[in-house]
Amino acid sequence: MKTVAFVPVKLNSQRLPHKNILPVAGHPLCWHICRSLLKARNIDEVYVYCSDERVMEYLPEGVVFRLRDRRLDGDLIKGFEIYRSFISEVDADIYVLAHTTSPFIKTASIENGLAKVLSGEYDSAFSAERIQTFAWYQGKPVNYDLNDVPRTQDLEPVWAETSGFFIFRKEVFTEYNRRIGFKPYIQEVSGAEAVDIDEKEDYVLACKLAEAEEKMNE
Repeated sequence: MKTVAFVPVKLNSQRLPHKNILPVAGHPLCWHICRSLLKARNIDEVYVYCSDERVMEYLPEGVVFRLRDRRLDGDLIKGFEIYRSFISEVDADIYVLAHTTSPFIKTASIENGLAKVLSGEYDSAFSAERIQTFAWYQGKPVNYDLNDVPRTQDLEPVWAETSGFFIFRKEVFTEYNRRIGFKPYIQEVSGAEAVDIDEKEDYVLACKLAEAEEKMNE
């Protein structure tokens, strides 16, 4: 059973210019998730899917470059169009879709999520942060009754997807156009692992977390 990981990358971005190559802990942002994927067991190939081969200057050795159409760099292009294009070009039984914006995802988390899918018990897996607090949506509480307010520790948790990774069997995407299947495994991540860099404030936080970790390891 072949497992392929791919990281969609464009060298410029709208909200945070040149986000994917900004330095974090001494390496470009896009370097970190690629390194974690390369170290993970049971992943056969790790691709970067980009319209500019210069991206390889910012990545660890071992990543395979796959050229994508520049049309897919458009600000109005949805992620699923990019995923569909890659999957149509590179065949595999299982795909690990990962994003540069989650630089602190641990290899162990990727391996565990992949192991769950490889076991056959789950058709997909994704990283998510457990939020156990009183949550509301569209003016209504989603995980508790206003007439019977439980203790915080007894609340049903809400799970927030992170951009760390989505692991899915090929047919989940090709037959149902989904990156999360019908029987997913939720790989819990927290703290730095749950960080997702979209805005400048996120990037500043990531740099501070990296600095703090470096000091702890001195």
